[in-house]
Amino acid sequence: MTDDLKLRHGPIGPNCVHLCVDMQRMFAEDTEWRTPWMERVLPRVVALCEAAPDRTIFTRFIPVDRPGQGEGTWRRYYQSWQSMTVERMGAEMVDLLPALARFHPPAEIIDKTVYSPWCEPDLDRRLQAWNVDTLIVSGGETDVCVLGTVLGGVDRGYRVIVVIDALCSSSDEMHDAMLAVYRRRYGQQIETVLTETTIAEWTGIQPSI
Repeated sequence: MTDDLKLRHGPIGPNCVHLCVDMQRMFAEDTEWRTPWMERVLPRVVALCEAAPDRTIFTRFIPVDRPGQGEGTWRRYYQSWQSMTVERMGAEMVDLLPALARFHPPAEIIDKTVYSPWCEPDLDRRLQAWNVDTLIVSGGETDVCVLGTVLGGVDRGYRVIVVIDALCSSSDEMHDAMLAVYRRRYGQQIETVLTETTIAEWTGIQPSI
């Protein structure tokens, strides 16, 4: 386990970006999609943002406006989750958590309507413009949108560093299962580390969290 929490592929270089996935009010507040321990990981996500706000990109998951919208299976999905359409829950619920919203700007925001942010071409364009080769990933949920973010990064050849104590899920079982998958099945392409290690290796500063 100790070896799993080391950066196996050397120091974090300057061409690195922190991708913070879907840390939004609708997942933290009293909704059907509430992720109970998002609040618990929030201080670690804040610390990652503080380390380099100008090298942070937030993704936000944007539901359809109202039931009956959505392409293909997404239409059926929102028939099951009608309370989570923008019309029902309120547009303000797609906002970042207040503790994170203060980093924008200089941090940037990418909105998406599906699990993976890579379906939005603007993400890859921004990363290429910055000559990014490494992604630090935090946020939620470990087994849904974080998974889509991580595997998309791997497919595009980025070095992917998953900060395991800055992730959250509504399912402890699936969270643990995904961490095992990241380590055992994708160990050559995904590194799993803790927040303190990530910040210290990225900035040279040992954080107090």
